[in-house]
Amino acid sequence: MADEQLPTGWEKRLSRSTGQHYYLNVYTKESQWDVPDKPAEPVSSSGPEQVQCSHLLVKHKDSRRPSSWREENITRTKDEALELVKSYREQIVQGKASFADLASKYSDCSSAKRGGDLGSFKRGAMQKPFEEASFALKVGELSEPVFTDSGVHIILRTV
Repeated sequence: MADEQLPTGWEKRLSRSTGQHYYLNVYTKESQWDVPDKPAEPVSSSGPEQVQCSHLLVKHKDSRRPSSWREENITRTKDEALELVKSYREQIVQGKASFADLASKYSDCSSAKRGGDLGSFKRGAMQKPFEEASFALKVGELSEPVFTDSGVHIILRTV
């Protein structure tokens, strides 16, 4: 099956963390382990063409890559990651800490060194749940916790 023909809009990729192959929808950036059986559909949507966001990511042991610049081997559960994200969000909402300060200290993403700033991105550049949350936010709005294969995020739309 080395030369399998995939339906249009799909790519076969190799997971760096597990060594298994997975399949990526090139339009939505959604991934799946099962071989796709129908072509991927391009997405059309209204709203801005691109947004700029910052995020704070808390990884857990089931994250796609359970390590970060902060911890080589992340062992917390998904529920523990969610509780941390909720506590960070609460501190921001109550004005006890700034988003950038918390992201710089606690985010498991390399964007932490920029206060969580991811720069601007268009649709199709991020994992689907992250993209949907980012494009749904108004400028200056903070998301509820968002789950992706990477972990649990809170997202602040900046532009």
